[in-house]
Amino acid sequence: MSKGASSVAENEFDILVLGGGSAGYAAALRAVQLGYTVALFEKSKVGGTCLHWGCIPTKAYLHSAELLADAKESEKYGVKLSVDSVDMGAVRDYKNGIVAGKFKGLQGLLKSKKITVVDGFGKLTGENTIEANGTTYTGKHIVLASGSVSKTMGIEIRDRIMTSTEALEIDWTPKSAIVLGGGVIGCEFASMWNSFGVEVTVIEGLDHLVPNEDPAIIKILEKEFKKKGIKSNLGTFFEKVEQDENGAKVTLADGKVFEADVVLVAVGRGPNTAEMGYEEVGIPMDRGFVTPNDRLHTGVGNIYAIGDIVPGVQLAHRGYQQGRFVAEEIAGLNPVTVEDVNIPKVTFTEPEISSVGYTQPKAEEKFGKENVQTFEYNLLGNGKSSILGTGGIVKLVREKDGPIIGFHAIGKRISEQIGEGQLIVNWEAYPEDLAAFIHAHPTQNEAIGEAAMALAGTPLHG
Repeated sequence: MSKGASSVAENEFDILVLGGGSAGYAAALRAVQLGYTVALFEKSKVGGTCLHWGCIPTKAYLHSAELLADAKESEKYGVKLSVDSVDMGAVRDYKNGIVAGKFKGLQGLLKSKKITVVDGFGKLTGENTIEANGTTYTGKHIVLASGSVSKTMGIEIRDRIMTSTEALEIDWTPKSAIVLGGGVIGCEFASMWNSFGVEVTVIEGLDHLVPNEDPAIIKILEKEFKKKGIKSNLGTFFEKVEQDENGAKVTLADGKVFEADVVLVAVGRGPNTAEMGYEEVGIPMDRGFVTPNDRLHTGVGNIYAIGDIVPGVQLAHRGYQQGRFVAEEIAGLNPVTVEDVNIPKVTFTEPEISSVGYTQPKAEEKFGKENVQTFEYNLLGNGKSSILGTGGIVKLVREKDGPIIGFHAIGKRISEQIGEGQLIVNWEAYPEDLAAFIHAHPTQNEAIGEAAMALAGTPLHG
């Protein structure tokens, strides 16, 4: 079947996309823009983890938590507010309303673009076939986008032991919680529960929280968590997790025991590839992940792999980008690849973290310590940050006499600055170039300009 041609058979398409999450539906939408016919297979709900059990619902809860935290501190801004209680059932309903609205919108968009959505478990059965609901569908190209699932490390998930999926459905507020894992998901839940008045302990086997961030950012987050009363135990892995009708407890490898009302298992996400026929068709795999080449082709027929099943950072916007990329690759447009290091990342803790590009240690490892320069601008010198009552920093990392290769920031609402950070790093801007641009006053955005001026040797307020 040729591009743009009408289907010669009901179940034949130009492109079959297995998985309707961020990566899969982005691939489908871009493909129909380019004139291809597309069938999209989804066993649950289009939108996937991000829309239903991840990014969107978590941030809805975090917004409620932010409102509560702001209300508790309102007097220092001259406003006297009181908080009677937190109705977690109502918070859940608010979250569900946001998700339902976005879900309905996405369903309408896919329908309007004439994408055939197949509701059911799809299984790869050949180099150009997928089977779902007892029917075989054929496509000239196949895109694997089956997403990820929460890792449980063999822990039984029930009652008081939960993953983020279950934690977003409880309609009550635990008095205490243990968070297993100090990465992005774990720290976001720790921050959220802390704002809701929960006594939180984070257990992380590595030596630091959010270990993939720049050391300057990690130091500030750990200090802020401690100030907020969030406890942490770092550098020792857990050995077992148990529960009874009264609560749950975690035993560490060194024998320490922690007890709480609930335990959140937030030790990362793994690829959702089991029993989907990938191995039988010869798709290259490594520990459950699909391992395509740098153009996301699997090496088998015309089959590509995108999103969380591909090793690397597991982010919805990475999935979107890879979905668009593969559709354009199929169309012969030779799209530009984006390395994982240049994908923007945001952690919605309080304070928020934004980062893109090389951390200082990674830059020094790649370019040599003597060839890397950095500057940290303290948000205490930024007017808008003072108004918001936040500290933090904006840190720029540059190659000596070269472009800015890393942007790292922490502070209240700093997630909104990631857009310029991404442009700076991906367009390989020099501090001298960036310093010439105007950053509006009074905004937190000025902190980026100040950091650039300082790195260029022409600080204005430093």
